[in-house]
Amino acid sequence: MASDKKFVIYGFVLLSGMAALVWEVLWQVKSSLALGVSAWGTALTLAVTMGGMSIGALTMGKILKNRTVAKPERIYAGLEWIIGIAGFFLGALFSAVEKMDTAVFFQSPGAAPAVFILGIAAAIGIPTLAMGATLPVLGLMSQRWNASIAIIYGLNTLGAAAGTLIAAFVLIPAFGVAHTIWVISALNIIVGVLAWIFSSYGPDFVARAAEEKTSVVSKYSFRTSLAVVFVTGFATFALEVAWFRSLRAAFMSTTDAFAIMLSCVLIALGTAPVFIAGLKKSKDLGVLLAWAGIFILLATPIIERFDMFTQIQASSATVLFFKWFMSTLWVVGLPVMLLGLALPWLLEEQKNPSRWSLLYGTNTFAAIVGAIVAGWIFLPTIGFAHTAWIAGGLVAITGIYLAPAPSRKVITLSAMVALAVAAVFESGVGRDRVQGAFRFGRNEAPTILKSYEGPDSSIAVAAYKNGGRSLFIDGFIATQQADEGVMKDHTHYMLWMGHLPMAAHPDPKNALVICFGTGQTANSVRKENPASLDIVDINEHVFDLAEYFPANEGVLNDNRVTPYVMDGRAYLRRHDKIYDVITLEPMPPNFAGVNSLYSREFYQLAKSRLSEAGMIAQWLPFHLMTEETAKSIAKTFQDVFPNSILWRDPRSKTGILLGTKDADYDLGKNWPGYDRLPKARDLSISKVRDMVVLDQKELADYGAAGTIITDDNQFLAYGRAALMIRNNNVRGKHALVETFKD
Repeated sequence: MASDKKFVIYGFVLLSGMAALVWEVLWQVKSSLALGVSAWGTALTLAVTMGGMSIGALTMGKILKNRTVAKPERIYAGLEWIIGIAGFFLGALFSAVEKMDTAVFFQSPGAAPAVFILGIAAAIGIPTLAMGATLPVLGLMSQRWNASIAIIYGLNTLGAAAGTLIAAFVLIPAFGVAHTIWVISALNIIVGVLAWIFSSYGPDFVARAAEEKTSVVSKYSFRTSLAVVFVTGFATFALEVAWFRSLRAAFMSTTDAFAIMLSCVLIALGTAPVFIAGLKKSKDLGVLLAWAGIFILLATPIIERFDMFTQIQASSATVLFFKWFMSTLWVVGLPVMLLGLALPWLLEEQKNPSRWSLLYGTNTFAAIVGAIVAGWIFLPTIGFAHTAWIAGGLVAITGIYLAPAPSRKVITLSAMVALAVAAVFESGVGRDRVQGAFRFGRNEAPTILKSYEGPDSSIAVAAYKNGGRSLFIDGFIATQQADEGVMKDHTHYMLWMGHLPMAAHPDPKNALVICFGTGQTANSVRKENPASLDIVDINEHVFDLAEYFPANEGVLNDNRVTPYVMDGRAYLRRHDKIYDVITLEPMPPNFAGVNSLYSREFYQLAKSRLSEAGMIAQWLPFHLMTEETAKSIAKTFQDVFPNSILWRDPRSKTGILLGTKDADYDLGKNWPGYDRLPKARDLSISKVRDMVVLDQKELADYGAAGTIITDDNQFLAYGRAALMIRNNNVRGKHALVETFKD
């Protein structure tokens, strides 16, 4: 009877796993908005999430030790209610964290990291503790209903895989962030109610977790089991950091791509427990782990080359995403599945909550260590491929140590061969080649002048024979400097991202450039002779690489220039300096984290930092978006800056939105900069006027059919724009672009 009803328990854990990953997505969105986009912030959010789950599991395991629990489903129900109810306060909590961060930064910038940690812990600490606490409770439920704790763990992980995709492709696009929070909170509460009701229909059950009364069937000592789950937890997250770095270069750094990559890993981890019962009859865990390490080593050279054979265009977004999903799962599936056997395998061999919680807590803590060590130590020093080798080698060595003596010679030799294959077929990313280079219409392999890998991104300067240079960030040409021909035309708009707002302003004294790139925009702002120029970029290495782009003419060496390494939006919130001009050219609109620099809330913040006659310029890259996306950006911009126009660069053909805080200014006709500095620019005043392609009224008509982009709807990251931008049939074919005059 109990065995028949165990499938109800499986349903509970599947739903709660789905909800848990949706929460993680929502927490990451909320934390990046409240505290800024940064690798450090992402790592801290992950650390608080995983750390809270680890502490929750360990605490609940200690509470349940030596206690009699007749209906563990009721404890589980209470934990689900805590998670759901906490969700309803999430918006208010993150709003308070943002205000606290701003206030503290004004008074003491050095205290900001502490505020970040405390703020994230206050906002998500309680639900993460409750999530972790469910693990030992689920163990008791598995005993009561004669279910497998390994299968329960696997289904919970598969639910998480589903949650990743559902959050990215269904919930946030359909409901927005706020309403998705309501939906998932309701789901947790409903699961809790059902679990409470279901608790009354089970068999009589008394569980005592006394260690001396527990029958342990494991062939390994408990200390050995703890060491194994530590190694596998460390390796899993180190691999996620390393492999995802390369996959981001193949798929581009978008939220949908990340959801696909993460779901593939979770599916592999969640599928592993299904095979445990059969594998235990004929296979040894040590041997399986050794083969996991071997396959990790063999998979890494393929993953290094994903950018060379993975498509970034297809007949539709659905087809493209399916190809990404299948290619990723095909390569990472087997090694990750074998790696994922260890924790559920060893959980099933223990029979009491305290040991379940220790195994789970150790694995979770090791995951935090693996992610941080890989991102902050291994990637900057040895690169992502060698980081994957270390993870694979560590797993292989652990498996060889655990394996029966007769198997060790064969698997040791196999591991050595796999390492040799990985070394021979290493592609030389960062030294001999830059990922994504072949996609950009070049027939030559560029020479890498300098490259960095780090927790935030991979970045490299590549030089071509004609003198051109490109700045690659995660496999995408973020910006470039070209010395001749068509490529030089493509970069011409960068100059006018600086000249345009400065020339439109009556008397610009203080200017801000968000996103440095090659420094050409910042240099054109400097040529307009401001009293001060502040430059903000999220990646410190962009400033380090400035010397490789002579076109910026050493702008960072000017004593009027002050660079800041920070998220541009966080900078505006944390500083109260008033600017006459703000100009920004972020990564393409659908890249992860960039929605926050195109949203209505961002423009409102920027407006509050402008003087009364202040000007703002925003890049509008027609060639990288659909017409719907372009109209939505234009509509959002003009919603905050009603007095705005669209200007088109005559050589690159890309657009620049120009707005002013002064509602009465005759924008587009007055260019006082030409009176101040008549020879500072390469376009005549008549040409500049001619390239105003949409005036205030025409821009409003153009954007009327668009969607206002907000922090809540995440339109560029998760909405229809993120899907449509992948459709090769519509990209860059807007009627507006095709009819613009030259």
